[in-house]
Amino acid sequence: MIDHGVLGCIGRMPVALPIGARCINNCVSVHLPSVDAYRSDGWTALADPTRRAIFERLADHPRAVGELAAELPVSRPAVSQHLKVLKEAGLVMDQHVGNRRVYRVDPEGLRALRQQLDLFWTKALATYQRIVEEHT
Repeated sequence: MIDHGVLGCIGRMPVALPIGARCINNCVSVHLPSVDAYRSDGWTALADPTRRAIFERLADHPRAVGELAAELPVSRPAVSQHLKVLKEAGLVMDQHVGNRRVYRVDPEGLRALRQQLDLFWTKALATYQRIVEEHT
């Protein structure tokens, strides 16, 4: 059930808007806080083949959206959306250079993935060692 707050409008038709929504220039705009439950982690972000291809290219060297779009079979807006997911996952960062936004791998995000892999690897080796020792 949606809590309705203010009365807004779509065109000239009055409508009840959810709490946090507002009516601007006859257009409903909802400004609700971001929910971390929907935020992608690094592994989930890299599960998508296009995002992984973008990330691999950025690992070579920083690039602008247009450069990435020229190298991939997806549109420039699609590349921007993929970069947004990678950025929200903490895997890339951007910097304004003139009138372009240049993206690069965020070393801290990559370090976090590496630490998780190291933990998995350490646990796997410990389990392997325990099994070998039990059977010898």
